[in-house]
Amino acid sequence: MIDLIGGIVILVGAIFSLVAGIGLFRLPDIYVRMHAATKAGTLGAGLILIAIAIDAHDLGVTARAVAGLLFLLLTAPVAAHLLGRAAYLSGAKQWSQTCLDELEGKYDADGRRLDGTPDADLGRGPIADKDEPGPTTSPR
Repeated sequence: MIDLIGGIVILVGAIFSLVAGIGLFRLPDIYVRMHAATKAGTLGAGLILIAIAIDAHDLGVTARAVAGLLFLLLTAPVAAHLLGRAAYLSGAKQWSQTCLDELEGKYDADGRRLDGTPDADLGRGPIADKDEPGPTTSPR
Protein backbone atom coordinates (compact mmCIF):
# COMPACT_ATOMS: atom_id res chain seq x y z
CA MET A 1 0.00 0.00 0.00
CA ILE A 2 2.87 2.40 0.84
CA ASP A 3 4.48 1.62 -2.52
CA LEU A 4 1.21 2.48 -4.30
CA ILE A 5 0.92 5.83 -2.48
CA GLY A 6 4.57 6.60 -3.20
CA GLY A 7 4.07 5.73 -6.86
CA ILE A 8 1.02 7.97 -7.17
CA VAL A 9 2.78 10.90 -5.50
CA ILE A 10 5.86 10.50 -7.71
CA LEU A 11 3.62 10.33 -10.80
CA VAL A 12 1.82 13.55 -9.81
CA GLY A 13 5.21 15.18 -9.13
CA ALA A 14 6.45 14.09 -12.55
CA ILE A 15 3.34 15.57 -14.18
CA PHE A 16 3.93 18.92 -12.43
CA SER A 17 7.58 18.84 -13.52
CA LEU A 18 6.45 18.16 -17.09
CA VAL A 19 4.03 21.09 -16.93
CA ALA A 20 6.89 23.31 -15.70
CA GLY A 21 9.05 22.20 -18.63
CA ILE A 22 6.25 22.82 -21.12
CA GLY A 23 5.68 26.23 -19.51
CA LEU A 24 9.31 27.15 -20.03
CA PHE A 25 8.99 26.26 -23.68
CA ARG A 26 5.57 27.72 -24.47
CA LEU A 27 5.09 30.85 -22.33
CA PRO A 28 5.73 34.26 -23.90
CA ASP A 29 8.26 36.13 -21.73
CA ILE A 30 10.85 35.58 -19.04
CA TYR A 31 8.61 36.71 -16.20
CA VAL A 32 5.82 34.23 -16.93
CA ARG A 33 8.35 31.47 -17.68
CA MET A 34 10.06 32.11 -14.37
CA HIS A 35 6.72 31.89 -12.61
CA ALA A 36 5.92 28.54 -14.24
CA ALA A 37 9.33 27.12 -13.46
CA THR A 38 9.22 28.27 -9.86
CA LYS A 39 5.67 27.23 -9.00
CA ALA A 40 5.17 24.05 -10.99
CA GLY A 41 8.83 23.01 -10.84
CA THR A 42 9.03 23.41 -7.08
CA LEU A 43 5.76 21.56 -6.57
CA GLY A 44 6.85 18.75 -8.88
CA ALA A 45 10.27 18.35 -7.29
CA GLY A 46 8.73 18.64 -3.83
CA LEU A 47 6.21 15.90 -4.55
CA ILE A 48 8.97 13.66 -5.88
CA LEU A 49 10.98 14.23 -2.69
CA ILE A 50 7.86 13.47 -0.61
CA ALA A 51 7.38 10.25 -2.58
CA ILE A 52 10.97 9.29 -1.85
CA ALA A 53 10.41 9.98 1.85
CA ILE A 54 7.19 7.92 1.82
CA ASP A 55 8.68 4.99 -0.07
CA ALA A 56 12.05 4.87 1.69
CA HIS A 57 12.31 2.40 4.48
CA ASP A 58 15.42 4.09 5.84
CA LEU A 59 15.44 7.02 8.26
CA GLY A 60 18.56 8.51 6.66
CA VAL A 61 16.99 8.63 3.20
CA THR A 62 13.79 10.14 4.61
CA ALA A 63 15.75 12.77 6.54
CA ARG A 64 17.70 13.75 3.40
CA ALA A 65 14.51 13.95 1.35
CA VAL A 66 12.83 16.17 3.95
CA ALA A 67 15.96 18.35 4.18
CA GLY A 68 16.02 18.66 0.39
CA LEU A 69 12.34 19.63 0.39
CA LEU A 70 12.89 22.30 3.04
CA PHE A 71 15.89 23.67 1.16
CA LEU A 72 13.85 23.78 -2.05
CA LEU A 73 10.96 25.57 -0.38
CA LEU A 74 13.28 28.14 1.20
CA THR A 75 15.41 28.90 -1.85
CA ALA A 76 12.98 28.78 -4.78
CA PRO A 77 11.10 32.02 -3.93
CA VAL A 78 14.33 33.91 -3.33
CA ALA A 79 15.83 32.65 -6.58
CA ALA A 80 12.69 33.59 -8.51
CA HIS A 81 12.70 37.08 -7.01
CA LEU A 82 16.35 37.62 -7.89
CA LEU A 83 15.90 36.32 -11.44
CA GLY A 84 12.89 38.54 -11.95
CA ARG A 85 14.69 41.57 -10.60
CA ALA A 86 17.75 40.90 -12.74
CA ALA A 87 15.55 40.51 -15.82
CA TYR A 88 13.70 43.73 -15.06
CA LEU A 89 16.88 45.72 -14.43
CA SER A 90 18.54 44.38 -17.57
CA GLY A 91 15.57 45.61 -19.59
CA ALA A 92 13.90 42.33 -20.55
CA LYS A 93 10.74 43.20 -22.43
CA GLN A 94 7.37 42.16 -21.08
CA TRP A 95 4.82 40.31 -23.16
CA SER A 96 2.84 42.66 -25.39
CA GLN A 97 -0.42 41.76 -23.64
CA THR A 98 0.87 42.52 -20.14
CA CYS A 99 -1.44 45.23 -18.78
CA LEU A 100 0.42 46.54 -15.74
CA ASP A 101 4.01 47.35 -14.84
CA GLU A 102 3.96 48.37 -11.19
CA LEU A 103 7.69 49.16 -11.15
CA GLU A 104 7.71 51.49 -14.15
CA GLY A 105 9.47 54.70 -13.18
CA LYS A 106 10.26 53.52 -9.65
CA TYR A 107 13.73 52.05 -10.20
CA ASP A 108 16.86 54.16 -9.93
CA ALA A 109 18.81 53.04 -12.99
CA ASP A 110 22.20 53.97 -11.52
CA GLY A 111 21.74 52.56 -8.03
CA ARG A 112 19.79 49.49 -9.16
CA ARG A 113 17.28 49.90 -6.35
CA LEU A 114 13.80 51.24 -5.82
CA ASP A 115 13.71 55.01 -5.42
CA GLY A 116 13.08 56.06 -1.83
CA THR A 117 14.29 52.86 -0.19
CA PRO A 118 16.76 52.99 2.67
CA ASP A 119 20.41 52.72 1.78
CA ALA A 120 21.14 49.71 3.98
CA ASP A 121 24.83 49.54 3.04
CA LEU A 122 25.63 53.00 4.37
CA GLY A 123 22.93 53.33 7.00
CA ARG A 124 22.04 56.81 5.74
CA GLY A 125 18.28 56.44 5.40
CA PRO A 126 16.67 57.35 2.08
CA ILE A 127 18.87 57.48 -0.97
CA ALA A 128 20.53 60.89 -1.10
CA ASP A 129 21.07 62.84 -4.26
CA LYS A 130 24.51 62.04 -5.61
CA ASP A 131 25.45 65.73 -5.77
CA GLU A 132 24.68 66.31 -2.11
CA PRO A 133 27.26 65.32 0.48
CA GLY A 134 26.34 62.64 2.97
CA PRO A 135 25.61 63.34 6.61
CA THR A 136 28.50 64.54 8.69
CA THR A 137 29.18 63.80 12.29
CA SER A 138 30.45 66.41 14.65
CA PRO A 139 33.15 65.49 17.18
CA ARG A 140 32.08 65.61 20.81
